[in-house]
Amino acid sequence: MSVTLAEVERIAALAKLSFSDEEKAQFTEQFNQILAYVDKLDELDLSAVAPTSHVLAGPPLLRDDEYRPSLTPDEALANAPRRNKNLFSVPKVIGG
Repeated sequence: MSVTLAEVERIAALAKLSFSDEEKAQFTEQFNQILAYVDKLDELDLSAVAPTSHVLAGPPLLRDDEYRPSLTPDEALANAPRRNKNLFSVPKVIGG
């Protein structure tokens, strides 16, 4: 499997990024080097290795939930540039 220049251009367009022709060629080469490395990893015999979903044995180590006092709304909003009652007030960023 290899990545073409057209695929790099398509990925850049989807991400709304613009690159010079030199950068696109460099990215194409780098993507292909990554894929070649992954292909190399496929050559490893992993038949004796058990699949894992976590590096630690046993259940995840989580602390118990404990009630602790938190900030009052006035303390939390003390440095807010704008507020609306007990809420942060921010500019609208979606839509027009």
